[in-house]
Amino acid sequence: MSNNIPNFSGSITALITPFKNGKVDEKCFQSLVERQISEGIHGIVPVGTTGESATLNDEEHWRVFELAIEVAKGKVPVIAGCGSNDTVAAIEHMQVAKKLGADGALIVAPYYNKPNQAGLIAHFNALAGAVDLPIVVYNIPGRTNVDILPATMGEIAKHKNVVALKDSTGDPSRTALHKALCKPEFNILAGDDNLALGFAAYGAVGAVSVLSNLLPKTVSNMQNHLAKGDFAGAREINQKIDHLQRALFIEPNPVPVKYAMAELGLCEPDVRLPLVELSDASKKAVKEAMKLAGL
Repeated sequence: MSNNIPNFSGSITALITPFKNGKVDEKCFQSLVERQISEGIHGIVPVGTTGESATLNDEEHWRVFELAIEVAKGKVPVIAGCGSNDTVAAIEHMQVAKKLGADGALIVAPYYNKPNQAGLIAHFNALAGAVDLPIVVYNIPGRTNVDILPATMGEIAKHKNVVALKDSTGDPSRTALHKALCKPEFNILAGDDNLALGFAAYGAVGAVSVLSNLLPKTVSNMQNHLAKGDFAGAREINQKIDHLQRALFIEPNPVPVKYAMAELGLCEPDVRLPLVELSDASKKAVKEAMKLAGL
């Protein structure tokens, strides 16, 4: 990597992986990436949590990287979902992502193993040292049962290849701690749509968004307002989309967002087990929230 640290900021979409007849719908996926770019998105994450990384095999995982990079490379940054609870497997994902031309790697804290803080530092140092690819650390204790504490993040961020944090702890105020403990050029990204405004107030420079699968232009516009310090304009947008960004988590992600996208004719609503179809009550709630958001 050059001395220029990549500026992962703005609205970055955590892309869904569309399925059809049990397989990755490659044509649909690339059309979704094209839509994201044409609507002004600032970056994309293929095969993150929203992309159902847990139920894609390695061949599918890497093929989705390739499909995203084919469309987006040179237009918006591609931050490939490379996380694993197996350090060696995560390194392999990163090696493939780099070879294919990804701009960075999103690395979730190891889940299930429950490493301590020393283990987290060792894991991320191993990854950053093994592959010369910018890393966005992803902290989401609700899914991993492991919390990367701010002091630990400060240690991890000392490596030149660790450039940003996607924070899904639900605590925007942590941004102040991260900014105090990490290098000045280190970027904080909100990991939850409904908290993006709060994170920005503390100094975050963007968000990794699920909602932008549906509303890339709207979510990008909100981040554009925030980049200019126009909180009034951002609040106005946020109020319009708030019911929808909350409804998209009424059941496990990405079940609700895939349902909403299917309602718009963008993809099939299919998810892989152990995820199941959205309940009728939740379908009604998502539809009502879509109307409030102007869909």
